[in-house]
Amino acid sequence: MAGRFAPRTARPPLPHQAAPAARGTGAGLSPAARYPAGSSGPADEPPLTREWTPPGPLDLRLVLSPLRRGPADPTFRMATDGTFWRATRTPEGPGTLRVVARGDRIGAEAWGPGAEWLLAGLPALLGAEDDPDAFTPHHRLLAATRHRRPGLRLLRTGLVMESLIPSILEQKVTTDEAYRAWRLLVRRYGTPAPGPTATLGLHVMPDARTWAMIPSWEWHKAGVDAKRSSTIMRAVRVARRLEEASTMPLPEATARLELIPGIGPWTSAETLQRSNGAPDAVTVGDYHLPGIVGHALADNRHATDEEMLALLTPYEGQRHRATRLILLSGRIPERRGPRMTPGNIAAL
Repeated sequence: MAGRFAPRTARPPLPHQAAPAARGTGAGLSPAARYPAGSSGPADEPPLTREWTPPGPLDLRLVLSPLRRGPADPTFRMATDGTFWRATRTPEGPGTLRVVARGDRIGAEAWGPGAEWLLAGLPALLGAEDDPDAFTPHHRLLAATRHRRPGLRLLRTGLVMESLIPSILEQKVTTDEAYRAWRLLVRRYGTPAPGPTATLGLHVMPDARTWAMIPSWEWHKAGVDAKRSSTIMRAVRVARRLEEASTMPLPEATARLELIPGIGPWTSAETLQRSNGAPDAVTVGDYHLPGIVGHALADNRHATDEEMLALLTPYEGQRHRATRLILLSGRIPERRGPRMTPGNIAAL
């Protein structure tokens, strides 16, 4: 990241940019009492800590990598010492989570109003609710990949909007365009992450009200067209209802998300894979995935969505896990055409 965002001084700060109020450590108080509205807490506040022993092999990089939206994602970092940092907006408020492997145990530290919530959800985040043994490989490639990657588990964040908004930004554009838009908007309208994150440049994404207040020209400057920004606006207006999908079975959760115009099967699957840890949320409508699956399982790099789903039929209930294993197998078709040219509506 080029640098941290500093609020402009020429105008009053927005509510999410208000400076934290001075306070004590607040030990023993609820998050609401310890952290006044709009506060993330001082950077030198001692963290809450937890250790957890996973039930089997666990590869933090494989488990947490779906949360990263590009190499400069302002909400996610992998440090050089092998620790993972995640800044997010929980039901209790902003929070920062630091996770590191310590032998066969996982150590975690958390800061901010959402610290307790993040530590309580640590096992689910790292795949404790996932059941890798439910997957039966029917292709040698998938059997070999699962054997080589025993630490793969499907994460569950329990948070819908943090995955839904970047997924909407990724609709019908290159990943570079989407990552740029997410980076610019979170740095511009989010809040600095609580805890010792200044050198990492971590930010917490805006709350629903702040997303709704972003003016049209700022979306345009971030390269987001009216169709995607309008979809995000519709979603944040019913954010609480959409968050309820995190506890629903996959069919009901999918139906809840797709009630919003502009959210289709691709976006709902990309969201629920992360928020719900849904092992069967297969991504339909992707530009590359059908060809990758077709090439890996049937030597058909030109497979359609329908052909991809037919090939994944033996994995009903575990189709997302099957595609993750295919992507990890390295059996990806070689490119035979030019890369998609990124657009730049901000220059218009």
